[in-house]
Amino acid sequence: MAEIMEADSGHGKKKGKRRPKKHPAHIDMTPMVDLMCLLITFFMLTTAFSKPKVMEIVLPSKETTKDPDKTKIPKSRVVNFILGPNNKIFWYNGLIDDPKHPPTLEPTDYSKDGVRKILLRRNKDLFKKIEEYNLKITKNTSNVIPKDTIDKRIKKLKSDDNLGPIVLIKAADGVKYGNIVDLVDEMAICNIARYAIVDLNKPEKKLLHAALGIPEPEESKKGKHK
Repeated sequence: MAEIMEADSGHGKKKGKRRPKKHPAHIDMTPMVDLMCLLITFFMLTTAFSKPKVMEIVLPSKETTKDPDKTKIPKSRVVNFILGPNNKIFWYNGLIDDPKHPPTLEPTDYSKDGVRKILLRRNKDLFKKIEEYNLKITKNTSNVIPKDTIDKRIKKLKSDDNLGPIVLIKAADGVKYGNIVDLVDEMAICNIARYAIVDLNKPEKKLLHAALGIPEPEESKKGKHK
């Protein structure tokens, strides 16, 4: 029986590699959506937990620096803290009325037996009032008092205080920023109602140089000769 052969339809054409069919690209976005949800949740939580801490610092106004007579304060209530380099700190009571007879700088430190002891001794009345108020709130468990109400009451106690110290913080050149922060923290711990960061005057600079055992700058010496 004869065999019938079908003619090759590609007869006469060169045979080559078959090209793959091209399909449109497809990206599965499901993992990306999950990742975005996780990142958003993470940033929301970390932003809520890392709230900026605000430190209240009293600074002299422009009017005060131009005309100090406008804000006269009782000499007996003034406590001066002079911050020097290398973690040195000194203090004295009152104001320098007579530069020829300046007060004596007393050395101290940033520990609880140093600055804190001085402040608590001078601010014992107001500190006791605030501590008694906080203790009263702690014992009163039946009625929960909002924090804003507590803060307002403590501010009222501080504003009504007319016996506590008025602390003047004065930093010399070369003082570390951390020393100023530590001293301001002590103001909050000891419930000091009134304090300010001011500049050193010339008599205080002279006292500080003598306390540190360093010579006075040439500029101040020239000013004396003039």
